[in-house]
Amino acid sequence: MADNPRAQRLAKQIQTIVASAIEREVKDPRLELVTVTDTRVTGDLHDATIYYTVRGRNIDDDPDYDQAAEALHRARGQIRKIVGDQLSVRFTPTISFERDTVPESSAHMEELLNRARARDEELAKLRANAKPAGDSDPYKRTGDDV
Repeated sequence: MADNPRAQRLAKQIQTIVASAIEREVKDPRLELVTVTDTRVTGDLHDATIYYTVRGRNIDDDPDYDQAAEALHRARGQIRKIVGDQLSVRFTPTISFERDTVPESSAHMEELLNRARARDEELAKLRANAKPAGDSDPYKRTGDDV
């Protein structure tokens, strides 16, 4: 998918067209908070997968992924028509939408890294005041080794 330079150029064009179409031409309030993040086109240029995320209305508000997916599914034909009108290709690719889970995954990884850093700081504090359980030199030495 990513090796074909023509497919990459077409994917970038489709991403721009779909993002502006969702913002300006598709009249569905459920798509108001949808952001197009990436687009992939197959090597034969017949299928395009558009990745999207959904924001919440407020900071504390969880996004409604189901409503956004339903709205995108309903607007898929209209969006494909807009893409076909604006692209200069013989065959307009079929369009499918997939929710982009990278932001949630990266937030989860950041949380795990922060926990690991905090635990490392705790262990460093404990290590600073630590004393050996036995002798300071635990190895047995004979008179010749000293």
